Amino acid sequence: MHLSPDESNQFSLSRFESMLQTNDVYFFDSEEFEEIIHHYLENGKIALAKKATKLGLAQHPTSMNLKLFEVEMMIFENKLDHAEELLDQLYILEQSNEEIFIQKANILSRRNQHRKAITLLEQALSISEDQLDVLSLIGMEYLFLEDYENAIGYFMRCVDEDTEDYSALYNVIYCFEFLEQYNEAIVYLNEFLDDNPYCEVAWHQIGKQYYHLKDYQKALAAFDFAIISDDCFIGAYLEKGKVLERLKDYGLAIESYMMTLTLDDPTSFALLRIGKCYEKLRQPELALQFFNKCVEEDALLDKAWIAITDFYVKKKDFNKALFYIEKAVNIDADNALYWKRHARISLQLNRYEEAEHAFRRTIELGNYELTTWLSRCDLLIKLGEHRAAVNNLLQATEFHPDQAEIEFRMAGLNYLLKDPYKGRFHLINGLHLNQEYVMVIEILFPEVYGTLSVQELIHNHQKPSI
Repeated sequence: MHLSPDESNQFSLSRFESMLQTNDVYFFDSEEFEEIIHHYLENGKIALAKKATKLGLAQHPTSMNLKLFEVEMMIFENKLDHAEELLDQLYILEQSNEEIFIQKANILSRRNQHRKAITLLEQALSISEDQLDVLSLIGMEYLFLEDYENAIGYFMRCVDEDTEDYSALYNVIYCFEFLEQYNEAIVYLNEFLDDNPYCEVAWHQIGKQYYHLKDYQKALAAFDFAIISDDCFIGAYLEKGKVLERLKDYGLAIESYMMTLTLDDPTSFALLRIGKCYEKLRQPELALQFFNKCVEEDALLDKAWIAITDFYVKKKDFNKALFYIEKAVNIDADNALYWKRHARISLQLNRYEEAEHAFRRTIELGNYELTTWLSRCDLLIKLGEHRAAVNNLLQATEFHPDQAEIEFRMAGLNYLLKDPYKGRFHLINGLHLNQEYVMVIEILFPEVYGTLSVQELIHNHQKPSI
């Protein structure tokens, strides 16, 4: 009785793992070891792959392929110098082995010497009988160099070699998209579809190009063709849903997203979009159900927590909104979007110190929007923290110079702090930038606005002498 190749490989694998458990020593031929190592590498079991390589070389010390696996392990562990030494030794033995060139190129790539890596890969290409993998590697090196024009050529050659090499097809389209050559991508995909009319991946990708170009009807047709080609293609249903949202057909969009839930485990993206569609259909309670399902599925998806929070803000239930945004903050305390929401909600509840802390955290986490700086400033003024308000505005000017809203606040604060010279300086700056914002002083600093010196400056600016 003869075993099939798959059965034979499985048998070898079972024998090998039995050997590891019993500490017995079994003999395997070199090809069996290669299959075992390859299996472990494909499944990310590096330690077992390394062990199999060691045992394989103990039984077959002259095997070139096993030595090349050893090199691969060294490179994976970043032992580049050792790997290079071994490759030099192997090159003396077999100067026409393409894998030696490939692994040398891999080392150069790890060292960010991508052009040198390409030179070696071109050498490998010239002696390789199966060029597909090498073409892909060269394409990837050009991607590392951000040379998308050359990268795209090599990935196209991959597709020419194997029309089912969808990884290469995706890379071709990635290059087109990076270059914002959406029409060129459409031309290429149409030519591909002429020969492969039932390729769901190509239909999906051409739909995405039409989406980029805002040609939603053609995008919709393309995603429908993708679904006809493969009615279990989740990506096509998701993209179709996005298009239908753009076309404001929220009911059909929900149907498309719902299909993905029947085909596989629910994704947070689909659940969120269904919720958003129900919002558009003015069915907030149904929307909330899906937002809640979304955070259950993915607690790190900030858009879902914000959607729940905003739901309660719209209902003016600020206590509940605060409850959910605090849950979000407890999960991810470094999310500026959460802290900004926290600040706004705390303001509504007159929890000023908490709001100030939240605005400060928002800024610390990289939200440098002018409104954030100004909101924190106004809150510090309310709390009587005038020096802190000035320091806050000085930081703001680094990101937003020459802003009238800042200058008028600086003017009012400096007058309050008994520094009329600085107050006058900032008031004049503010008036020159945009005198309409003089209301800032009137609202925030009425006692300053009412003084004679300030009124004279404002009046003189509005009616300058001839």
